[in-house]
Amino acid sequence: MNTIMLANHPTLIVAGIFLAFVLLELACSAFKQSNGSRRDVLIEAIGSGILVTITFPTVMWLSAKILSLTVPELKDALITLPWLAGFALFLLLDDMTQYWWHRLTHRVPMLYALHRAHHSAPYMSIRIVYRNNSFYYWLMPGIWLSGMLIYLGLAPVYYIYLIVKMTVIFAAHSSVPWDEKLYRIPALRPAVWVLERVISTPSTHSAHHGLTAEDGVTHYKGNFGNLLFVWDMLFGTAKITRRRPPAYGIENLSPISWTEELFWPLARRRHAKPAAKTNEEVAP
Repeated sequence: MNTIMLANHPTLIVAGIFLAFVLLELACSAFKQSNGSRRDVLIEAIGSGILVTITFPTVMWLSAKILSLTVPELKDALITLPWLAGFALFLLLDDMTQYWWHRLTHRVPMLYALHRAHHSAPYMSIRIVYRNNSFYYWLMPGIWLSGMLIYLGLAPVYYIYLIVKMTVIFAAHSSVPWDEKLYRIPALRPAVWVLERVISTPSTHSAHHGLTAEDGVTHYKGNFGNLLFVWDMLFGTAKITRRRPPAYGIENLSPISWTEELFWPLARRRHAKPAAKTNEEVAP
């Protein structure tokens, strides 16, 4: 009974896991990475707050509302679907579509403006997980599709899926390189080889956040996976080095205000000259 009650409150569990990673970084003196930058604190606090309190619940409500108005007869239509099949649907319609959305934002300069806040941080940390423009998540198809799957009766599956997914994402963004410990254990080599090709890890995801490809580790045009790294393996965007970049951020970044990073296109620079494309904005 207690397990069922906990499963029906995934937000509290996810918040608890997030706090655990915060405490882990604090314990390892790896949480305050930005030297107290007020700009970074504002981007992370306001951006995360908007997602958690406004964007996510609103998109979930709207997606279900759209179905209730257009196809009300489909309410709970998938409620008898086997659990594993339901979980696979979320992997395909949420995690895989997020891979493609993430990949697209790195290919289209206008969309990259919605994502650059996530990469402008000069560090890896649990702090940057939700660090994005306030419109980035409104356009993410996976959230809308997840809300629709919940309407179709897969809420219990989504609760578990969300906990698993966010745990992996938190761990992949963490400034604590927990995967390095696993690499050093000979008995775990086969399992770790499989693990780093299935889910995102600090090594593979930090490479996506690296400052320059010249360091031999950074791979900002790949390693787009969130929960599953399998998508990168399947679609040819994977790079595995088991190392972390020496520096993070966006090479040749033209500085803009924190308000523009959070609220573009509503907030824009005035009379600014067109900036040269950064290495992240140029399609391969």
